[in-house]
Formats: sequence, structure tokens, C-alpha cells
Amino acid sequence: MWVVHIPSIEHRVGISHSTLGSLLLLLAVGAIAGMQVSGPLADRYGSRRMVILAGLGLCAAVLGPGYATNTWQLGAALVVFGFANGALDVSMNSQAVEAEQLYRRPIMAAFHGMFSVGGVVGSIVGFGTLAIELPPYVTLTAASAIGLVAVAIFSRPLLPHTPHHSEATESEQPHGHFSAKVLALGSLAFVLMLAEGVANDWSALQVKEDLGVSNAVAALSFGAFSAMMTVGRFTADRISAAVGPVAVVRYGAIISAAGMLTVVLSGWLPLTLFGWALFGAGLSGCIPQIFTTAGNLGSGSAGTNMSRVVGMGYIGFLAGPATIGWVTKIVPLTTAMLIPLACVLVAAGCAGVVRRDSPTAHRSHS
Repeated sequence: MWVVHIPSIEHRVGISHSTLGSLLLLLAVGAIAGMQVSGPLADRYGSRRMVILAGLGLCAAVLGPGYATNTWQLGAALVVFGFANGALDVSMNSQAVEAEQLYRRPIMAAFHGMFSVGGVVGSIVGFGTLAIELPPYVTLTAASAIGLVAVAIFSRPLLPHTPHHSEATESEQPHGHFSAKVLALGSLAFVLMLAEGVANDWSALQVKEDLGVSNAVAALSFGAFSAMMTVGRFTADRISAAVGPVAVVRYGAIISAAGMLTVVLSGWLPLTLFGWALFGAGLSGCIPQIFTTAGNLGSGSAGTNMSRVVGMGYIGFLAGPATIGWVTKIVPLTTAMLIPLACVLVAAGCAGVVRRDSPTAHRSHS
């Protein structure tokens, strides 16, 4: 809902694109801060409590951008909005890991699939309200109210906090530094989310520039990518249960590499769209495997580990589009797509990082 209203809010506040870019950086800083704060708090007080608090905070924070009337107000609103969003991201993924442990089978990707569906629904609703010229603050206020109702209803069945005792070894306890495993998982999340960020921001422009099509036709590339990301997330759990998380990441990354290589080499619109769809299909199941592995490291430190891995991945998600922008000053945009291609190939080679021995990994090679 926020994303589709960015142009309207930019016009209302009266800022330039460059100023908006700086303010969006503040949103990212707030999000990373929220992730790092919520993880340890989830370990201490339980992810259920943090999901509720962060959810309520996000419902309040989404009002800020809609009511901002100047640059300073919008900047402050985006910091708070980003903080609440980051806190909710980590705490709800931590809660999802706990639910998955009880199910004793992979279900994480389906949660991410519902996240994708929510994004699609929010975009459709946002475009609809813009079409009838409703002010952003009206739509965002309605979204806030719906969010409050959702928190009230759906927080009840969330899993309660189960304190962890001193059974964990010292290496499993949360510390102020990154363990080697967390750093490896975070690095893998970084390269994969960098590739995803590139697709989000540059897929349509790549098709337009490379094939000379209209904006409307070029937008089909992102549609193909996001549609296959959503479909893939609803099928990845069954695949993970059958072949294990390592295979999902390794072969998913290889499929993505094939898709991006198709995009780079193709000069035909249907084939290029197929390449972007293949890229999304391959990426769809990878990140859920990383998050599940992070949430199953040690005892009593799931939230902290999750916050670090998600934070590193989010930095990659932000860095990818910016990196492509810088590289296009030297080479054509399509050639710059060799960067996400290289990222997914690295991920394929490092897929063994997600190997785990947990209640959700039954197969011997998982």
C-alpha cells in the first residue's frame, strides 16, 4: 500500500526524486535497526509478543507517510515505518520457524507465498483507490484499521514463548558477534536477495531498453517474475520435504541462472519474458530455506540469528539495484545483468550452507 502511493506522497510533500531517494534510504536504515532490535527481544520475551507489538507498531506507523506535509515529517515517518516493518519481518519469521518445528515438515515457503499474495492484493487495492482519486491518507488509514483488526484476530493462535534453559552449549548461545554459520547464511541471503532486488527494480527497464517495447509491455517482465515467485513459494515446501533444503537452493539457483542467461542472450520478447519467469521460479524457494536454517541454529537464539541473517539479506536487496545503476554508466543494462547471474551461480556453489539437522529436515542429505 505504501509503495503504490509513493508518487502521490512525493507530489503532496513537494520533493524531488533525489530527495525521495535519500528519504527511502532512511526507511532502509530504520528497517535494519528494527531487525537487529527485535531479534534479541524475541529470544528473551518470545516471538509471539514481538509479532503483536511490531504489528501494532506498523499499523500506527503506516499513517505517518500519508499525513506528512513536509520533508522532515516524511523522513521521520519513514524511519519509524521502516523500524516497525523490520521488527515485524524478523519476529514473524521467528514465529514461523517455531510453527514449522511443531509441524515437523517444511512450511516456511508457504508463509512467504502468503506475503507475496498480500503484496499483490495491496497493490491492486492501492491502484484502485488511486483511480478514484482517494487521498493517500484515507487509504492508509483504512489499511491501518484493517491491520489492527488482523492483529487482534490472528495473534490469538500464535505460539506462546517457551523459555530455553542452559542446555545449549556456549557456542549456541547468542553473542554480540556473528558465528561462522550465521555469517555464511547471511552471505548466502545477501547474494540471493541482491539478485531479487535487481529483478524488482530493473526487469521492466531491461526489457524496454533491450527490446525497444512500450512501458506497458515491458512491465510484463516483472509480472512474469513476481507471478512465478509466488507460485514457486507455494510449491517449494513439498519439494524441500522430498529432496531437502540443499537441493532446493542449489537447483533453484541453477534454474535462476538459466533464466538470467536467457534474458542476457535473448533478443525475442517471449523468450525474454520466459527468462524472467524462470529467474523468479528458481529464486522462490531459496530464501525460506535460509531463514529456516537460521531459526534452527542453537537454542534460545533463533530471533537473534534470524535478525542477523535477514539484515544481511536486506542489505543485499538494497545494494543490488544501486549496483546495477552504477554499472550501467559503463556497460549496457542487459550486460549488467551478468551481476545477478554471477550471484545465483555463487549461491548454487554454496548451497551446502543450508544443510541442517532439525525437526523439519528428515532426509539424510538435508
